[in-house]
Amino acid sequence: MPVNWPSSILTACTEHSTRNAFCIAGRFFSYAQLAERIAATQQLLKHAVRAGDTFIGIIDNNDFDTYGSLLGILLSGRAYVPINPRNPLERSMEIVRHAGIKTLLASKGDALTSHLDQHHREIKLVRTDTLGPDGSPIESPELKGDEAAYMLFTSGSTGVPKGVPISFRNIDTFIDAFLALGYQLDENDRFLQMFDLTFDLSVMSYLVPLTLGSCVYPVPADEIKYMAVYQLLEDHDLTFALMVPSILSYLRPHLKDIRLDTLRYSLFCGEALYDDVAREWSTCTPNARIQNVYGPTEATIFCLAYDWTRTRCAGKSVNGIVPLGKPMKHTQAIVVDSTMTPVRRGEQGELCLAGDQLTAGYWRNPERSKRAFFTHGIDGDALVYYRTGDSAYVDSDGDFVFCGRIDDQVKVQGYRVELREVEHHARQFDAGRNVAAVAYQKQPGITSIHLFVEGEREHTGRIIDFLRTRLPYYMVPSSVTSIERLPLNSNGKTDRQKLLQALNRN
Repeated sequence: MPVNWPSSILTACTEHSTRNAFCIAGRFFSYAQLAERIAATQQLLKHAVRAGDTFIGIIDNNDFDTYGSLLGILLSGRAYVPINPRNPLERSMEIVRHAGIKTLLASKGDALTSHLDQHHREIKLVRTDTLGPDGSPIESPELKGDEAAYMLFTSGSTGVPKGVPISFRNIDTFIDAFLALGYQLDENDRFLQMFDLTFDLSVMSYLVPLTLGSCVYPVPADEIKYMAVYQLLEDHDLTFALMVPSILSYLRPHLKDIRLDTLRYSLFCGEALYDDVAREWSTCTPNARIQNVYGPTEATIFCLAYDWTRTRCAGKSVNGIVPLGKPMKHTQAIVVDSTMTPVRRGEQGELCLAGDQLTAGYWRNPERSKRAFFTHGIDGDALVYYRTGDSAYVDSDGDFVFCGRIDDQVKVQGYRVELREVEHHARQFDAGRNVAAVAYQKQPGITSIHLFVEGEREHTGRIIDFLRTRLPYYMVPSSVTSIERLPLNSNGKTDRQKLLQALNRN
């Protein structure tokens, strides 16, 4: 399959040059301005970056310079690695080292750029806000489908983030599968972009609309996210929105006052979508097609989809959670037991995915890749499958139904979090102290992390301050409890169910 989406963006920049490509913090930017920024970045990479430097770091400042530079990287046949400036410095440096980043683009200075400028002069820093248009046209290089387009880092149980490289062909396959879902979209649509660029759902939210000549409306980085989402939806009559379900949980007290008649497509991904919340949201969006979509970073954005309706979801949910639906075009899905043998329809097991949206494996981590991927099938029909870690079954309609996690990985605000990574850093605070992190919901749809620490209460406040210097904000526990001894189950492992029961009693 040829890589087609870059040519669609180039066509949009030409045919829709006077139309708006982005609206950021109330300011509009045209496709002509986007073309200038892409071309300037292409020239920079051509003349100032070594040919062998595949991964280009980019600071996620969520501004027009950042998006233009990011697209310039992609349309130069290189790969970007987004870095969240709000992450602890140590974590950002771990990503820089692990990805082998030699060039970093930033639209403004921050703690990371200052640190690199002072201590790592071997890394080239480029301030993209100083790049001016030089009249160069956008170049259209031949992109190699199997080469990386971007790499995202997810939570790792050893404390080291895992790199997930996604190829140009992976993206092309996703866009083809996305359009096959039957959306009626064109240059007149207006798309919400509520995600950090370090979150793979951002890729759909900015890339798909730009292939159509549509306008992208990012949520400003310095605003309260759920309120900014609602304001963008209402003030700009947005027509397409991909969101994490927790946004609805925060908006729930206000739903009776919300009416979004122009919203035609309302998609949810990244967390479990609860049927009762979707039902309430449907009264706010009477003209919207509501979908629950599913997919891990390793399978490029999302690859299963379920159309929610008031009648169709009835009786299909487990614990009130909307089903994941059926595999999209190009994706194969199976449910397996502990021996990686497919189970019968209706039996519960681990959901596994295969197809052309699947990454080739983790970056420089063959051991982790070997554990996460396996081959199933005979000879020419054999496929490589990814183990999602999600428990599911296939119902009588052929829909995959989510039943929970089979390990201790959780979703917080849509981000994938390994509880073992939280524990790893908590133990760094005091090496002789046992800890256990659990995820719980005080309110439906809003997941928080709670940390149990063996020992004296005096440590609890300081450990939170310590973790803020080691972890992204969404991974920092919202509360800590000191406990004399962590409870153990019959297998001698920490009994997390007892810990959760203790939380629920309080």
